[in-house]
Amino acid sequence: MTSPLQQKIRVTGPVLITANRLSDGAVILRTAAGDWTTDLDEAEILRTADSAAVALKSAQGDGLVAVGPYIAPVDADEPSRGPGNLREMIRMSGPTISLPQDKPRRAVSSVSHDREYFTQLGTL
Repeated sequence: MTSPLQQKIRVTGPVLITANRLSDGAVILRTAAGDWTTDLDEAEILRTADSAAVALKSAQGDGLVAVGPYIAPVDADEPSRGPGNLREMIRMSGPTISLPQDKPRRAVSSVSHDREYFTQLGTL
């Protein structure tokens, strides 16, 4: 069996190089200058397997900035670009479920409410 890193790259439409930023896990995209950005409009759009392979190899050398670079499809229609598949849409948008820190906390309405609460607990 061939390693995924040794498989031939197939490009059937516009693609880009994406990874996660090592410092905070944010989704980042490779620019034509070889830098990283979080802005999809600044990402380099690649259209051939050879150019994608060269860009991926370069991105894999950025281990102190980006982790897990790979080739991802992109919808390169102007004026606004978008993720090319559901996986990339979810990665760029964030979690599909509410996280515990997203839920509103119980607001304390008054001191009398707290007194009633603690009285019921038997602590007052």
